[in-house]
Amino acid sequence: MHRQQRRANTGLLLLFAQIYQFGLNNIPPVTLATLGLNVYLFLNPVKHLHYVCISVHEGYHRGDWQRLLLSPFHHADDWHLYFNMVSLLWKGTKLEQRLGSVLFALIIAVFSQLIGVVYVLLELILAETMDDPSYRMQCAVGFSGVLFALKVLNNHYYPGGSTSLFGLQVSNKYACWAELAAIHMLSPGTSFIGHLSGILVGLLYTHGPLGTILRTAVSFFTNPLSYPFSLFWLG
Repeated sequence: MHRQQRRANTGLLLLFAQIYQFGLNNIPPVTLATLGLNVYLFLNPVKHLHYVCISVHEGYHRGDWQRLLLSPFHHADDWHLYFNMVSLLWKGTKLEQRLGSVLFALIIAVFSQLIGVVYVLLELILAETMDDPSYRMQCAVGFSGVLFALKVLNNHYYPGGSTSLFGLQVSNKYACWAELAAIHMLSPGTSFIGHLSGILVGLLYTHGPLGTILRTAVSFFTNPLSYPFSLFWLG
């Protein structure tokens, strides 16, 4: 997630170059559709960033929960879009091939909304515990919270190995935490709480009940006859 501003061009051109190099035929359908949605909304935003970013003030206090739907898919500028979509290209392709398109689509849909809820909750807790109203006003947009969650899933499904971070080899098991700290130090304009929310939602999937819930939902809707008839009873 990122805070506001807007421009265009170079990052978008580089993104198209990356997609061309990767090959459209090599991008699974849900990853491609998600990427396309982000690019489309960057070129044709539903509203100005000020009216789509999510915060405690706008979401919780004013009840504008439509921002949960819009904020993950809008970006502050073309470079914000570029880095997020290149990351999606690689993470999404690996995970969609591993999990299947139906489950991956559900993961994208649920993560994009749940991360916003966790973000608002954490900012509200910080505002209350630190008695600092500025946490209520911090407004975030962008897909990077979802990408941090997908990184947790990638490390879960493809364990082992390490990542080079500024010349230091960091075990992939801890890479998302190291990246969280590094990004926050190097780019203060990014949303630390937004990225943290993504990691927490990812862990809720890999080590909590969310993964079981989503996999069960996919199994039910793709093969409902395999479930006992008693599941359909209402009482």
